[in-house]
Amino acid sequence: MVIPTPIRRIVSGHDAQGNSIFIADGAAPNVNVFEKGGGMAVTELWSTDVTPASNAGNDDAADIKFALEPPPGGSKFRVVEYPPDSVRFSQGGNAGTTREMRGGADVATDTDRHPGMHKTASLDYAIVLSGEIYALMDEGETLMRTGDVLIQRGTSHAWSNRTDQPARVAFVLVGAEIL
Repeated sequence: MVIPTPIRRIVSGHDAQGNSIFIADGAAPNVNVFEKGGGMAVTELWSTDVTPASNAGNDDAADIKFALEPPPGGSKFRVVEYPPDSVRFSQGGNAGTTREMRGGADVATDTDRHPGMHKTASLDYAIVLSGEIYALMDEGETLMRTGDVLIQRGTSHAWSNRTDQPARVAFVLVGAEIL
């Protein structure tokens, strides 16, 4: 199993006088490792329930139970570390993808194309931080490398790491209607 690399998360807030302060600086504490996925790790960095988001208070908005999608009108900011497919899917089936992430609910689409194919009710901004990974659609695929960005608009998709090294992808998910 791949052990995820900790992500330093710095969070700003306000003191009692309204001055800006740092309220957190350290390893992001909310890391979900999907062992059936060969150690696929999702680090939650921040989450909101509504738009516009509230900047009041200093509670940790990432200290929440894992959910794949943001709530309608909400958002999530996370980093996912994808092990190589040879590790991630070595146990067969849809290991460590959306079924496990949704507590067993079947949200898969064409898993014959790739075991991780799924569709979410979100608009996702994906930025490859390190490594390389293929973004698959129902029709076609494209190799993404460090620095590449994908705007994923509620489409059926999957992520395929065909290398022997983990790929790290940052995501901003915005609640949206599923098509």
